[in-house]
Amino acid sequence: MACEVEWIPLGDIVNLSSGGTPDKKQPAYWDGEIPWISAKTLTGDTVTTSNLFITEEGLHAGSKLAPVGSILLLTRGSGLFKRIPLAIVNAPVAYNQDVKCMTSKVTTITNEYVFFALKALSPELTNMLETTGIGAGKLATDRLLDMPIPVLSHDEREKAVSFFSALSRKIMINNRINDYLADLCETIAGKYCNDRNSCLRDICYQVTDHVDYGNANQETYVSTESLMQNKGGRQLASSLPTAGKITRYKAGDTLISNIRPYFKKIWYAPFEGTCSGDVIVFRANDPSNAPYLHACLRQDSFFDYVMQGAKGTKMPRGDKKQMMEFKVASSCSAEDLILLDSVIKQRSDNDSEITKLQKLRDTLLPKLMSGEIDVSKIDLTQLTNNHLTVR
Repeated sequence: MACEVEWIPLGDIVNLSSGGTPDKKQPAYWDGEIPWISAKTLTGDTVTTSNLFITEEGLHAGSKLAPVGSILLLTRGSGLFKRIPLAIVNAPVAYNQDVKCMTSKVTTITNEYVFFALKALSPELTNMLETTGIGAGKLATDRLLDMPIPVLSHDEREKAVSFFSALSRKIMINNRINDYLADLCETIAGKYCNDRNSCLRDICYQVTDHVDYGNANQETYVSTESLMQNKGGRQLASSLPTAGKITRYKAGDTLISNIRPYFKKIWYAPFEGTCSGDVIVFRANDPSNAPYLHACLRQDSFFDYVMQGAKGTKMPRGDKKQMMEFKVASSCSAEDLILLDSVIKQRSDNDSEITKLQKLRDTLLPKLMSGEIDVSKIDLTQLTNNHLTVR
């Protein structure tokens, strides 16, 4: 059963401001303590930090500070054609000119509600994209502010925010747990740094099992684009190959993008599938040693070593022979191997649950926000009795 919804232009609900980039030729503006957000770091539903930082002087000279609770939206960049980056600010951050900061100017409509309403309208935002002269995507400010967003009644807005916040918190917690587990994985591998009496080629090999491109499946195909930076795992590929050969991988293999190795794109396969020829598939000589192999390959020292032998300047690629000379310990203790196996399996389980929760949220968002499903029928007491609630 539907509920009533009022559609109001976004510009009537929020204040919008643009950020900026301090002069990069001024050292005094950079390497401070204020996180500076750009398209590269606006990746999740929340934002707290960045890989670049500016000083107070840099902030006042050429940027702006987004307050806690505000919304950041990327409005310019090539990545907009793949997804619309949108995040709630959980700690004060500065942001560049390609990012807009939004805060509600209507006291009865919270920033969180605006965030979920915009998430529900992602397809509409994508349809609004224009193309710049250099081929980047662009969301025009005037069209953005004119876009109507759904406004439910006060009680229904509170219920919608509570429900979707519960889902988002569970996703966030799973991601945090996976970060801790990843650190544990690398710490265990690091214990054996002083026992590196072997080379990578002694414990694994690179898979060359090629099949026709027609074997690629959307759910299991891995491209360099679908592997996420900074050991972030894998997301669904945006497209499938249309010609040529691809590589077949198996459960227990470790996949690494060989384009721009400094991005540190790595993933442990919990199932079999196929991947691009620009993705290297490492397979342990002894299948039971697969968790230890993955832990070795996750280390920053491995990616640093690969970059030492990389060829090319604009889009460097690792030397497949050189990387197999990376020094490792031939094995780890049986106790550590059991622990690594448990850690990696738990991370895979968490990733699977994250994917399911994201699909549930993204399916329900437009239906609840548009009034197609009556949000008043949601019993919030049920959330307090299951695993979605976080205290």
